Amino acid sequence: MTDVLSVVRAHLGEHFRRAGITAEPVSASVTFLGTEQIEVLRFGPDADGVAHYVSLGCSRHPMFDPTELVTDPIHGPRAEVVVALRGPTPKGLARSLAVLAAAPAVEGLVLEADALIDLETPLWEPAPFTAFLLGRSEIEDVPLPGPMPDVTIFSATPITPTEAAWVRLKGADAMREAWLTDGVDVLDPDRRAASPS
Repeated sequence: MTDVLSVVRAHLGEHFRRAGITAEPVSASVTFLGTEQIEVLRFGPDADGVAHYVSLGCSRHPMFDPTELVTDPIHGPRAEVVVALRGPTPKGLARSLAVLAAAPAVEGLVLEADALIDLETPLWEPAPFTAFLLGRSEIEDVPLPGPMPDVTIFSATPITPTEAAWVRLKGADAMREAWLTDGVDVLDPDRRAASPS
């Protein structure tokens, strides 16, 4: 049986070495009652001062909607999530990222691009962000031996309640467009919220 997490960890290390981050990642482990351990790996910071926080544990099992009568232990989609931020590690971020990564096992969520995952509590103290907006990351999918599908690494952008409301109203692409229009740097943990009209 393939050790999926070892394959994912090796793939992440290779990706970040190519990006110029050669140091081993710093690891934090988080376990929630009734769930398996989720690790959060911090790669970097890179040359631009950006650190990359990647979950490791979500891809241990395939994701499936609990309302489906049949679950597929092999062919279902697998994923991990990455948050990229400048500056020192915000206290509490690792736990929030672990909550997100554990959501498929705990709540039966299927993580996918453009999904809005609202934790309804600050992602770290004293952050104004309470939700993550998922998207495709720069990390290539992790190939697994057939017949298992590749593991997708989604980017998870911290967003404010106002931005989350905007995503629900207008969609993820409209939010990203507003960030570009407003000149919002989503890698800045102290950034202001976008003010789309």
